[in-house]
Amino acid sequence: MGFFDLQVNGYGGVDFNGDDLDVDALESACRLMEADGVDGFLATVITDDLDKMASRIANVVRLREQSSTARRLIAGLHIEGPFLSPEPGYRGAHPLAAIKSADVDEMSRLLDAGGGLIRLVTLAPEHDAGRRVTRMLTGAGVIVSAGHCNPTVDELSAAVDAGVSMFTHLGNATPMQMHRHDNIIQRALSLSDRLWCCFIADGVHVDFTALKNYLRLVGPDRAIVVTDAVAPAGLGPGHYRYFGRDVKIGSDLVAMAPDGSHLIGSAVTMSRAFDNLTSACGLSEEHARRLTSTNPRKAIGIGKH
Repeated sequence: MGFFDLQVNGYGGVDFNGDDLDVDALESACRLMEADGVDGFLATVITDDLDKMASRIANVVRLREQSSTARRLIAGLHIEGPFLSPEPGYRGAHPLAAIKSADVDEMSRLLDAGGGLIRLVTLAPEHDAGRRVTRMLTGAGVIVSAGHCNPTVDELSAAVDAGVSMFTHLGNATPMQMHRHDNIIQRALSLSDRLWCCFIADGVHVDFTALKNYLRLVGPDRAIVVTDAVAPAGLGPGHYRYFGRDVKIGSDLVAMAPDGSHLIGSAVTMSRAFDNLTSACGLSEEHARRLTSTNPRKAIGIGKH
């Protein structure tokens, strides 16, 4: 089996959140990912005005049906937002104006736009009153992941009880300065026997020293590596325009604001992440393959498609 990526916002210069996305561009991105060793992924749609999100989701679904390559590679969609924390640091690059508390009717609109292809939703558990959206999603067979959030350990545990089974890019979407003990990373790790823990293995989103510690604690059966790839992924270092923002890609394949003030997704490839796991983190190839291929499939309940 090739790599399987649960979080891909775009690839090869193609933005899956672009309103001008067409079938040729989608197929081009899929072919480039396939050449880079990926044989399955979730196309990710991120926070924006709800109407725009619904339209973009529906467009990816429609275009996928027009391409055998896209059908083969795109196993479903991942919705990241808009039900995230508005707190600085935790919301990351998601636009504050579009972030809101979780709402069942609004989530239903996004599910309807997905036509049964929504596999994964990232939300902030502390902004899902009564865990109503979490319960609705799990009842519909959708995996719910905590992310861009700052719940207390009791709130996170209650969300897990209600159906949250994953944590999105753990170690990111957090402020640079937090309480040294009581913080969201420690809370999530304390529940890692009940959560799939996803990590971006580029050495910058999570420093390799920290990543080795996290992987040792979580263990090979519960850890997953994702790219969180944005449109310039696969193009190499350079300056690009993505989602209305200027992005600088360095030799480490990290997507940064031009002034270096914050991360904007990643441009790391799954093959590079795999190499990082074996070379920088000291994992065996078998262990690295579990994190980049076996576990992500298992987490969302699919085999090789």
